[in-house]
Amino acid sequence: MDLKTYIKLDATDIAELIKMNEMRPPEFLELAFQRLEEVNPALNAVVHDRKSRVMSEAETIDTNRPFPGVPMLLKNLSQSLAGEMLTSSAKIMKETVSQRDSHFVGKLREAGFMLMGHTNTPEFGLKNITEPELYGPTRNPWITNHSPGGSSGGAAAAIAAGVVPVAGASDGGGSIRIPASFTGLFGLKPTRGRTPVGPGVGRQWQGASIDFALSKSVRDSAALLDLLQIVQPEAAFQTPLFDGNYAEAMTEGFAKPMHIAFSTASPVGTPVSEDAREAVVKAVKWLESQGHIVEEQANDVNGIDLMRHYYIMNSGEIASVVNQLEQAIGKPVTADDLEIETWLLNEAGKSVSAAEYSASLAAWDQAAAQMAAFHRTYDFHITPATAFPAPEVGELTYSTEQQGMFRDKIKGLDKSGQQELIYEMFLPSLTYTPFTQLANLTGQPAMSVPVHKTTVGLPLGVQVMAAKGNEDMLLKLAGQMEQSDLWEGLRGIPSL
Repeated sequence: MDLKTYIKLDATDIAELIKMNEMRPPEFLELAFQRLEEVNPALNAVVHDRKSRVMSEAETIDTNRPFPGVPMLLKNLSQSLAGEMLTSSAKIMKETVSQRDSHFVGKLREAGFMLMGHTNTPEFGLKNITEPELYGPTRNPWITNHSPGGSSGGAAAAIAAGVVPVAGASDGGGSIRIPASFTGLFGLKPTRGRTPVGPGVGRQWQGASIDFALSKSVRDSAALLDLLQIVQPEAAFQTPLFDGNYAEAMTEGFAKPMHIAFSTASPVGTPVSEDAREAVVKAVKWLESQGHIVEEQANDVNGIDLMRHYYIMNSGEIASVVNQLEQAIGKPVTADDLEIETWLLNEAGKSVSAAEYSASLAAWDQAAAQMAAFHRTYDFHITPATAFPAPEVGELTYSTEQQGMFRDKIKGLDKSGQQELIYEMFLPSLTYTPFTQLANLTGQPAMSVPVHKTTVGLPLGVQVMAAKGNEDMLLKLAGQMEQSDLWEGLRGIPSL
């Protein structure tokens, strides 16, 4: 097989070829690394590879596993692999080596995936672009002076460029759906508690964040969800196992027309591009042509208030992380050790009281109740996945002068003023991606589906949310959209 053929295959294709003895796992890995060597100098998608070790592992893989020998990459954040680097793209953690596999990674190993290395992320996954100081920016394969998004930006760039068909990702505020929208991929964020966490933790970001994957095909994500869904007794959140098979369910038709709401208005009052509106309109017209009942209707959740509660959680979580780092290294962490977003969240988090943090989490629950009521009327809620196509590299990264201004400003503020500064700091980024955080705080499943390409050639997705536990309905809809004209123009690999 030549490289041109390889980059067109999804994970299901590769697994089938290996099971039929058409090709051996090491041969597919050689092609994956060949492609990585071609594109990574331009994209900076992968920051650590383990070629010699994974090639050795491929020689003895059991081909009776679901995805034996399929090349895959992991995210450099929470997806630990014993003996390998896992730095969270943070300068202060640049020498960190994992002592054990995460439960999530263990499941992937059991399935037979060949884990090639780790992809680039922003520091601690805090941004919707991937431009860490430690490794430098990751670039979008469609147009390389643009970002692939974040925080799973390296994963998205690697898949979109044809290095691997699937890659580990995580989503704490849109970090699967945002890069999926920016790079023309399929990105599903599962229901809270659906996939493994730990060991050592029972939740990530109080349940806002969940590990899963990005993929080039819907069927690969469906098959991965079949493999990864779990009820963990030690985890803080559980969701009942799907009583069926996602890979089969996605091929079935809907028994009746779906009742669907859509909105193109930003929940935080920021602008929305004409491209994003057009993407939603395209999807709505197609849904109506399929016999579904579609009406324009926003949900009742106050988006600005919800974002303020989201930033309180971010502040508290980062303050806790920095405290743990200080205990581990035996000295204070300074502003020079951290990027500006991490430092400001840490400073603000020191002032958040337990009562305020608890009240913030209660606001998440109130939003979840509002959305549960909303979904008693509407099967799906459709919005743009991102309000704009991908920003240019560097556009959302603050200059040294701006960073100094933020560091100086936070020193004289009370805790209310600190939270206002956090909102101000993230507002330029939030303007690009105001739609995704809701599903993280309510725990609902949501996906980005590629339906649009701008006149300059950048992809743009639409987001579809469903009630908790209804990933099968999302996958079914995505499978039908994948077979439609909506996906046209976004099926191939961009030429770098």
